[in-house]
Amino acid sequence: MRSFIINTIALMLLATAGCQAANNPNQSLLVIGDSLSTGLGVDPGQAWATLLQDRLTAQGYGYRVVNASISGDTTTGGLRRLPRALEQHNPDIVVVELGGNDGLRGTPINIIRRNLAEIIEMSLDYGAQVLLAGMQIPPNYGESYAGGFADIYPDLASEYDIGLIGFFMDGVALDATMMQPDGIHPNAKGQPLLLQNVWEILEPQLRMSTDNAMDAAAVGN
Repeated sequence: MRSFIINTIALMLLATAGCQAANNPNQSLLVIGDSLSTGLGVDPGQAWATLLQDRLTAQGYGYRVVNASISGDTTTGGLRRLPRALEQHNPDIVVVELGGNDGLRGTPINIIRRNLAEIIEMSLDYGAQVLLAGMQIPPNYGESYAGGFADIYPDLASEYDIGLIGFFMDGVALDATMMQPDGIHPNAKGQPLLLQNVWEILEPQLRMSTDNAMDAAAVGN
């Protein structure tokens, strides 16, 4: 009986240590994106990045969401801003949602790909996990360009072995009830779907990080 009590206490202490490691309040998740992530046209509390913070908190994940997105930003702008954002916020996870504005401007595919690759490499070198949000552009830009643009994201995710949000606007972009009148930006109704598209890829990584933290705590004890 005495050994049972001792083992039970030990397991409780181990679980507590693991939870503390997994829910470190100093952990941060950096979103670097454009107007799709700033929540342009909706109340700040309705934007998907804010909803992400709410869900992380509700489910006990100790991450602080830092939304460093800027409306109208491109991969060039994101790459230029990234070093300061990494230094300032020290993120454990970086969600990259960029490229849509590049595509709408007809930026050459090789430039978009190079910029995103540098953003990924810089984030990985900093020690952060990276999630890349896939984007698509309308077919009226030409089949060759639209296809080449869409291929950038799975190609980079495979090359760098990072998480890929297949199409960030999946379930939203072609549904008029989810979009603002401009046909470009999701409305408040579409924001939870954007969150879900991110969460499906992010949540397994969060669970893995939690498991790793608990394993590390077990080794330390």
